[in-house]
Amino acid sequence: VQLQASGGGLAQAGDSLRLSCATSGLTFSRYVMGWFRQVPGKEREFVAVVNWSTGRTFYEDSVKGRFTISGDSAKNAMWLQMNGLIPEDTAVYYCAADLKSSIRQWPPTHSGAYAYWGQGTLVTVSS
Repeated sequence: VQLQASGGGLAQAGDSLRLSCATSGLTFSRYVMGWFRQVPGKEREFVAVVNWSTGRTFYEDSVKGRFTISGDSAKNAMWLQMNGLIPEDTAVYYCAADLKSSIRQWPPTHSGAYAYWGQGTLVTVSS
């Protein structure tokens, strides 16, 4: 399984960005996939997760209503649409995945619940 995140960049407060996670080696229906973010000196923070087989999603409170996780198995891609960006969204964003059979508890908000990670893409939001 390989994941590659992209789409980060510079944005101003209020702007929108869409992050992409290109995948290979996995079948969407067998996996749970999520987005995390990390600021230097802090732990990796959960952002959003989706169970592809059920369509169930879960978001971290601060991004609810602003971010949307989605994907297309035919394109082997997952996205994170980020609207209404604020400076506090500045971080390196990572996509992650694991077999749904390996997920012990829903929602899987801890980074340790995921075996596969992309390399990260930097999002910087200025005020």
